[in-house]
Amino acid sequence: MRLQNSNSFKARHDDIILATNPKCGTTWMKALAFTEVVPGIEITLDGGLTDLLEKLPSPRLLATHMPLSLFPKSIATSGCRVVYMCREPKDAFVSRNIDLESAFSMFSQGFSPYGPFWDHCLEYWKESIASPGNSSKVPFLKYEDMISDPVKHVTRFAAFLGVPFSTEEEEDGVPEEVVRLCSFEKLSSLHAVQSGDFGRRGDIVLDKSVFFRKGKVGDWVNHMSEEMGRELDCIVQEKLKGSGLVL
Repeated sequence: MRLQNSNSFKARHDDIILATNPKCGTTWMKALAFTEVVPGIEITLDGGLTDLLEKLPSPRLLATHMPLSLFPKSIATSGCRVVYMCREPKDAFVSRNIDLESAFSMFSQGFSPYGPFWDHCLEYWKESIASPGNSSKVPFLKYEDMISDPVKHVTRFAAFLGVPFSTEEEEDGVPEEVVRLCSFEKLSSLHAVQSGDFGRRGDIVLDKSVFFRKGKVGDWVNHMSEEMGRELDCIVQEKLKGSGLVL
């Protein structure tokens, strides 16, 4: 894989960008956005991403794991909308399917593919509260809140995307049906994601199944020791002190 030159990306005013740290509900949020294919703006497996993005009809729905500070310049000047979703750091960490013992120290020190986990969240958080009342500001969502009341958040998400549910659709239970169709059980059972490769380069193969994990809130207790959990909690609390953000 190679990183595309971020400034070669040309944002459009009606683009909607779904931003997350890895393993923070990215695949689920893409599904809730009512589309099957949501290309990322920064990573390409075959070198053809730029042409693909340019050919997509507007409005485009795109995704990224990039920190806000590394956004292409065109995003800031285009007026496009950005939605950010964060997740409890311990759950996000164990969802990475890595050797926890060897990776924990690095994660706790801020070593992560997209920068320190807490800095990633803070950048988007500060942007979300910078202009209260501005409809184009970055909505800051929490994975745990969406899990606890998905219908409410899907309804708000639809309105933000410019495709609000009508009164009749709400009365007919359409939001509930969207949540059902986007459930882990439903998505993971689809034939299209049960087998096959998402992409490959040389000996590196990315299987489709890597994008589907139960994502249970609080699952970290089944993988990390309480001591590791307390240590990471203390680090995150210190890093977020004074920001008003609680993860």
